[in-house]
Amino acid sequence: MQFVLGLALSGLMATGAVHAQSALDTILKNRKIAIAVPPDFPPYGSMDRDFKMHGLDIDMANYIGAKLGVEVDLIPVTSANRIPTLQKKKAALVIATLGKNPDREKQIDFTAAYSPFYQAIFGAKTVNIRSFADLSGKSIAVTRGSVEDQELNKVAPSGTDIRRFDDNTRTVSAFVSGQVQLIATGASVANTIMVGNPALGTTYKLLLKESPNYIGVAKGEDALRQKVNAIIDEAKKSGELDRLSMKWLERPAGDLPQ
Repeated sequence: MQFVLGLALSGLMATGAVHAQSALDTILKNRKIAIAVPPDFPPYGSMDRDFKMHGLDIDMANYIGAKLGVEVDLIPVTSANRIPTLQKKKAALVIATLGKNPDREKQIDFTAAYSPFYQAIFGAKTVNIRSFADLSGKSIAVTRGSVEDQELNKVAPSGTDIRRFDDNTRTVSAFVSGQVQLIATGASVANTIMVGNPALGTTYKLLLKESPNYIGVAKGEDALRQKVNAIIDEAKKSGELDRLSMKWLERPAGDLPQ
């Protein structure tokens, strides 16, 4: 009888040990962390000809890895598969221009914000847009599953020709090539379009949402979330967040929400 109870107790202890093994424990044990980042969303993330990624989100990922004292494995993701990549445990963190909203908070947890961002509608000066009602009859490119896509759905009137693309590169290409009249995207991406294609005469039209970027963490991984929050807080106090924002966005991070 004592032998049987001993086995049962051992089994319970073993089960408890497995459950106690958090993502942070695994990261520190293996001295490696997988972080999902955007490969096609400059200046937050892009890939050069040597297949090396760079941008604000990549710098932030490497900064967190350095603070944890572990190697960083960068996992390229699209807007549509950022959350599934985290849920399937293919990455421990998602640092990919991820905005926070109630629907997403049901699926994953978020750290404090680490960089500024806002979404808007942009188009050529010759396209007359003064209100959302003016979108009717206009064609507009947006990345499927992005915050821009969700916000556009809320305000676009009947008759708006919304054309969704699976990644940001295709979305931008559709606008630049003239396939569509407008684009719903982040201000930083629009700025890249303006600088790279001055002949288009691209200008700001309508604000969709102020949406600071947060880091995504899998549900239940509170130890990892709290550790990353401590790193973000330290970076905010030291001026590192402002430095990264100035480097890539030419504006300080400012007073970001927790």
